[in-house]
Amino acid sequence: MALDRWIALIILVMSLGYAYTAFFTMDGALAPFMRNNPIWPSTFPKVLSVMAIIAALIILLGFEKNEKPREEDPSVIVYRRLLEYQVVPALTLIGLMIAYALLLRPIGFLAATVGFLTIGSLVLGERRLHILIPVAVIAAGSIWYLVQEVLGIFLRPWPAFMGV
Repeated sequence: MALDRWIALIILVMSLGYAYTAFFTMDGALAPFMRNNPIWPSTFPKVLSVMAIIAALIILLGFEKNEKPREEDPSVIVYRRLLEYQVVPALTLIGLMIAYALLLRPIGFLAATVGFLTIGSLVLGERRLHILIPVAVIAAGSIWYLVQEVLGIFLRPWPAFMGV
């Protein structure tokens, strides 16, 4: 079985567990007044799990492929040559995501997000810092403003030691 089908099988198993949780266990602790609402807290997880199951089944059963893939096709992932792909940047980005999650509270949202966007773009190959840094600052500031001011969800913008 090809690598994409193995990954689809793993996603299918995870999605089935997520769907079981969304359909059978999430709504048990709902308050009585919320049971009459048309949209429950489990509505989005239910939709997401069904969509993931459908997508995984499409890949697993091979409906997305029109013809048999050839080994010469660069878009086909050959699991025997997995180490020839860009594994180091991918693992670096995963480590950067973990560092972002761990640094979000200590250094604040703005610094962590600007750092993540800047370093992540450098890992992916962007070298124009005069464009990269202002875009990262504007993106982080815009997201903070939307979450904090528009949605009204507190998001610590500065490091914890500043007390803001």
